[in-house]
Amino acid sequence: VSDTSKHFLNELPGTVAVITSDGRMIVGTLKGFDQTINLILDESHERVFSSSQGVEQVVLGLYIVRGDNVAVIGEIDEETDSALDLGNIRAEPLNSVVH
Repeated sequence: VSDTSKHFLNELPGTVAVITSDGRMIVGTLKGFDQTINLILDESHERVFSSSQGVEQVVLGLYIVRGDNVAVIGEIDEETDSALDLGNIRAEPLNSVVH
């Protein structure tokens, strides 16, 4: 196991963004994961993007994402994220992953 992997296993990164294979973006506090990348997120919400209105945040709470549905996971800089004006962000929703 690499040093980076050991660090990740010992200290979960905190707030993460998960892009699912069906194009959803879920943001929450990473509480745990297993060998198949099943994720446990706490205080989570889905960010729903629209080209005509701001980003809607749908509260999910404690949430499990199945590993086979995870396309991308990344750590969120909480200071930068809290400075975003999500109400003024316009974007097309993501498409599903095509295999």
